[in-house]
Amino acid sequence: MSGPWLVADVGGTNARFALVDGPDGVPGNVESLPTRDHAGLAEAALAYLERHAPGVRPSAACLAVAGPVANGRFRLTNAGWPSETPEAVRERLGVPHLEILNDFEALALALPRLGPDDLIAVGGPIPAPAGGAGAPPVAVVGPGTGLGVAGLVPTRDGWVPLPGEGGQVDIPVATDREVAVMRLLRAERGEANAEHVLSGAGLVRLHRLLAALDGVEAEPLDPARICVQRDDPHCAEALRMFCALLGSLAGNVALTLGARGGVYLGGGILPRIADVLGASAFRSRFEAKPPVEDYLRAIPTALIVHSGPALVGATVRLAQSLSAHEFLEPA
Repeated sequence: MSGPWLVADVGGTNARFALVDGPDGVPGNVESLPTRDHAGLAEAALAYLERHAPGVRPSAACLAVAGPVANGRFRLTNAGWPSETPEAVRERLGVPHLEILNDFEALALALPRLGPDDLIAVGGPIPAPAGGAGAPPVAVVGPGTGLGVAGLVPTRDGWVPLPGEGGQVDIPVATDREVAVMRLLRAERGEANAEHVLSGAGLVRLHRLLAALDGVEAEPLDPARICVQRDDPHCAEALRMFCALLGSLAGNVALTLGARGGVYLGGGILPRIADVLGASAFRSRFEAKPPVEDYLRAIPTALIVHSGPALVGATVRLAQSLSAHEFLEPA
């Protein structure tokens, strides 16, 4: 197929697009567009193409979205866009081949392509996924606008991603203070799942609820302010609790998937607080799962600092699927 590939990482806040020159290309012309400024996925993609490739039709596209992709439809969990079908988007874009996958499925596919400069160790050595049947799986967990979780399993034919909705699991509380916060959250919302605290909005909730426990009204702060306002005791505690809860969740994911090859930490929040993460209870909570502490102690954990890993994963997905498609086509 001639023409560039279009790849995207579409979250609840921003839709990030790039163009790639084939399977070995590096995503370029990267631009983020606010999701709120566009009526849907096709509209955002067309706006990007008009800016960066006017008059050019991509030969293929792979768009990773922050939400479930199932039964021939997809939906962004934390955006106001309507549920759509990939075929409808493909027709709007006019591309011969289009794939839509969960954003953490794309992020998982990128993991084997990440090098030491793309990662910061948060426990043990930097993970180095080994492919091939019999090698251990790896996993990725990432708080951003929402909370994503995915696995990646090696086979004889390459890596196979395991997408899911792991952000909707129960909150893994361990301390009295965390239990008290969760009680307030349940009283307020009627429910509480991991994404309610391990996300941008969740960080805001932690800050507000911790202040409420101490009988004070928190200053309304957005996630970016909480990340930098370290002299505020409730901001500092919210960040520490955020990292501790994430450690417990990541340990649960490692045990569930048998991710002995490593657990990666993605999303847009953690790179801003890498120092807090490294000094927090993240790793001790990751390992604190008796009687399997030794099992978890051997699993490395690392923070992803690559600027666009899901775009890399979308490129990997296109390379895999187009190669298989060409192989299966009759000569």
